[in-house]
Amino acid sequence: MVALVDQHGRPIRRQELAGEVQTATVAYLRREFADHPSRGLTPAKLARILEDAEQGDLVAQARLGEDMEEKDAHLYAELSKRRRALLGLDWDLRPPEGATERERRETSRIEALIRELDWEAIVYDAAAAILYGYSCQEIDWERSAGEWRPRAIDYRQPDWFMVQPEARDTLRLRSAGGQGEALRPWGWVVHVHKAKSGYLARGALTRVLAWPFLFRNFSARDMAEFLEIYGLPLRLGRYPNGANEQEKATLMKAVVNIGHAAAGIVPDGMQVEFKEAAKGQSDPFMAMIGWAERSVSKAILGATLTSQTGESGGGSYALGEVHNEVRHDILRSDARQIARTLTQALVVPLVRLNTRLTRMPQWVFDTEQPEDLKAYADALPKLAKVMRIPARWAYDKLRIPQPEGDEPVLEVAAPALPGRAALRDRRAAPPARAAARTAGDDTLVSEWADRLERDHAAAFDNLLAPLRGLLGEVDSLAELRERLADVYDDMPEEQLAQLLHRALAAAELAGRDEVAEQDGGEA
Repeated sequence: MVALVDQHGRPIRRQELAGEVQTATVAYLRREFADHPSRGLTPAKLARILEDAEQGDLVAQARLGEDMEEKDAHLYAELSKRRRALLGLDWDLRPPEGATERERRETSRIEALIRELDWEAIVYDAAAAILYGYSCQEIDWERSAGEWRPRAIDYRQPDWFMVQPEARDTLRLRSAGGQGEALRPWGWVVHVHKAKSGYLARGALTRVLAWPFLFRNFSARDMAEFLEIYGLPLRLGRYPNGANEQEKATLMKAVVNIGHAAAGIVPDGMQVEFKEAAKGQSDPFMAMIGWAERSVSKAILGATLTSQTGESGGGSYALGEVHNEVRHDILRSDARQIARTLTQALVVPLVRLNTRLTRMPQWVFDTEQPEDLKAYADALPKLAKVMRIPARWAYDKLRIPQPEGDEPVLEVAAPALPGRAALRDRRAAPPARAAARTAGDDTLVSEWADRLERDHAAAFDNLLAPLRGLLGEVDSLAELRERLADVYDDMPEEQLAQLLHRALAAAELAGRDEVAEQDGGEA
């Protein structure tokens, strides 16, 4: 049996794949509960979390990312748009370049195995790496009916993983000893998604979004405090000289409660005064919140007009289209990164375990936008007159599959030649027909001419085929003249004769109808 190795050269043990998943032996990770680092978040605490991640401790940064996604509705909505856009893309396994029939057949078999899985969840969970910088899904393998296939592919929490300071791009499963365990070969779908260049911990979008999240929370809290007292008058309590602490406390309680209950009592000799209502406005707080949300939209989607209107209530349509193009560029980048991961972590193991192929198929998302069919339908006939255009290019550009073998194809329906009903209709109202004769007859003649032109093309092709063959064989006009009579008997004229017979019959019927119409009009 041929020894199997992964992309890093590590040996693959089939009995290990068939056993328990790696996380079955680290039960303490399942018993951990998040400490929610966003609680009481300050600039100093955030800086410490980011520094710890740079040194290999990814736990706090990963948990902060989860808190941000849960607590900030705007961030969640924008991130959800980007992740769910991937689910709207078609995908397939593309055989290697110049694939043999066997390679195409095996590629189709592996694709069928993948489509039996919950591939939408696999793609969506892989896209979690957009926020955290990485996403890990554990593969539970089984052997069934002679084939290796995943029984399940389960998403694992990002705070289960760590990196070592000396290998900051290699994820390891956290362990009690603090050094972590190497991830089992072919046991994981590990997707590393780079929001920016740098080590794995610094490539997370969490680090970019954390600061707008922090400042937005500060502004939201300040605005809530402002709204709590906005419009309420200042309540000032006065106590006489010599009042003891208990009397002061009683007065303070009355001052506080009178704002909510609109009633209260105070001891004799004390009084409560109502000063001018609190003034101010919420604009500064909303400006900060708006800045933070626009920053989040730019970081996730690359623009703001694809998610919200401008401050004036609208935006330029042209600018919105440009921003939509930017968003599509981001989608293409996400799809290509995830496709590379799924090819390496899922397709390659399935191919190696179930086939003898040496060249690997590729997972490919269809990210091309459909072309304007109407524009191409107008332009291609004109361009074909001045240049040679490969049919394959047109098929690929318009995303229309080429027919295979005798597969039925769409054809332009030929207009039917007028029958008895049409001729009766032409005689039904001679004066009216005479008034529209110029336009109507021209249209009818044009339809007949188009029909005959299409029909006679095939007839002439068959008729002239022997002559074309002769032209390719002779070297001079003299030789052509001598051999022309030899091919005359090989030229099939039956189809052309039938066509001419039909054309003459149609012309005779049209002439009779015209004479009858003129006689009817004169009568």
